[in-house]
Amino acid sequence: MEFNGESDHCHLLFRYYPQLQLSKFVNSLKTVTSRLIRKEFAENLPYSYERRHVFWNESYFIASCGGVTVEVLKKYVQSQGKEKS
Repeated sequence: MEFNGESDHCHLLFRYYPQLQLSKFVNSLKTVTSRLIRKEFAENLPYSYERRHVFWNESYFIASCGGVTVEVLKKYVQSQGKEKS
């Protein structure tokens, strides 16, 4: 639903079914995105990122939210990476 981030992490807002195994989802997401990033930006990445280096850190954080509207969450994700005033 929304994606943004900073230089060392990203925020992803998504809806999912309760049956979804979140650890498998995150693993698949990291696998596919690292493959696509390597393919699209190969000339901009150092040699170490080609195959020998893990692109994403293996850690992740997931939180479910109740009592907050999706619009509030979207605004939070959109605000990431912007300087605080």
